[in-house]
Amino acid sequence: MQAFDLVRDRQDADLVHEEYNELGEGRAIGTLIFEKYYFRTKNRAALIVIIDNLKGVTNVRAIATGSSEGLFFNIDWGVADNFVSSVERILEDYMIE
Repeated sequence: MQAFDLVRDRQDADLVHEEYNELGEGRAIGTLIFEKYYFRTKNRAALIVIIDNLKGVTNVRAIATGSSEGLFFNIDWGVADNFVSSVERILEDYMIE
């Protein structure tokens, strides 16, 4: 799947886990997990990207977590949005609304 390869190869973060499964009949599902250190939150954030073509079109889901600063406050200063948006920027030339 081209979207899987693009995100894997162009993401500016450490690839922690990669899994790709072909299900037959041209269908596949892949999972990528990235980790990146952000100085503004003094914390590492994780990005989980799930890509599949199970319903005839390629679907991409990106979930960022672990980006908030501190133990008691859930403020990430835009880190999660930035991390998720990085996937959108990688795939922007291929997106269909």
